[in-house]
Amino acid sequence: MLRRHFFLAAALVVLVVMVLAGVWKLTLGKAAAPGAGGGPPAAAQAGAGRGGPAAGRRGAGAFGGPPLVSVASISTHAFTDQLEVLGVAKGRRSVTLTAATTQLVDKVRFTDGQSVRSGAVLVELRNSEQDAGLAQAQAALVQADRAFQRYRTLNQQGWSSKAQLDQFEAAWRSAQANVAAARARQNDRMIRAPFAGVVGLSDVAPGALVNPGAPIVTLDDVSTIRVDFQVPERYLAQLRQGQAITATVDAYPGEAIHGRVAMLDSRIDERTRAITARAEFPNPARRLKPGMMVRVGLAQGQRQSLAAEESAVSVQGNSAFVYVLHAIGPRTVAEQRTVVTGLRQEGLVEITEGVKTGDRIVADGLNKIQPGQPVRVAGQRRPGAPTGSGGVQGRVGAGARPGA
Repeated sequence: MLRRHFFLAAALVVLVVMVLAGVWKLTLGKAAAPGAGGGPPAAAQAGAGRGGPAAGRRGAGAFGGPPLVSVASISTHAFTDQLEVLGVAKGRRSVTLTAATTQLVDKVRFTDGQSVRSGAVLVELRNSEQDAGLAQAQAALVQADRAFQRYRTLNQQGWSSKAQLDQFEAAWRSAQANVAAARARQNDRMIRAPFAGVVGLSDVAPGALVNPGAPIVTLDDVSTIRVDFQVPERYLAQLRQGQAITATVDAYPGEAIHGRVAMLDSRIDERTRAITARAEFPNPARRLKPGMMVRVGLAQGQRQSLAAEESAVSVQGNSAFVYVLHAIGPRTVAEQRTVVTGLRQEGLVEITEGVKTGDRIVADGLNKIQPGQPVRVAGQRRPGAPTGSGGVQGRVGAGARPGA
């Protein structure tokens, strides 16, 4: 029992000694702090006057300062009201070539993407039977022609009747028709280009079996691209044949394609209450491809309105605002102002309310400033900043000098 109380008392004594040692160290550290390495406090104050810690804190604040922003001015710009509709590009003439009969492919006379002339033979089907049929029909025609000529001579001499001459003439004309039919069957084995254009990709090769209606290759006249699009009935008065239009495609962002309205449909769709218009766009470089999605813009007039750069307008929900710059004494302050926006064209935003011509606004970097915050304008010297080549050290010294 006595031994247990002895160990408990010893533990308490050790704990008290440790607490007293900690308090003594803290007291000694506070007493040595003003000397900063054993030196007197006066030396520390002198060091602060020459750019020590206090001066360093002032210089850092002066160097950071208000955020740096670029400035734009509110000015007027011509905005064009446009009706934008969607359409699909097609060639001036487009067709998918097929076979008229079931037969094996004998020869392929084109390469993928090749430009072909009108009437060029693209694919030859096997025509051995048709060649034999044509030869047989031609032989029968020769025999019928000789018989007809013979009986016509006899009829002229009075040795044959008119009925016999008519019978042999009918046989001769029937033989001519048989030859024409045999040639037509032979031509069915020749697949030709119905117009000049560019053939597409094809998997048809010699020896392949083709069936009627099965696609062999596509042919497109892409010298001019056509786009059919729907226009609501209420805009019919603003649409006319020959009207200039512009279009854009996703493949060439920011590039305007110019064309014209080639034709208007003769009827308005009763279900959609829209009329179909056909636009044509020249395509000499073949950059436009059939099947592209095209956004067609129909101009509805121009107007002059106030405009600002898109980067200067911030949108939050249903509201839009800009930061208008005001000079308050030596400072430039950014005021957040709500505006009403309109069209967006060519990197500009139409502003109908909230600002006036000549107002200076923050052009970019809206996320780094707050309403009513002082800012620095790019290219403008801060008030009180040195004009010499002191650099950062000159600005720090200037900031420390008043408190020295």
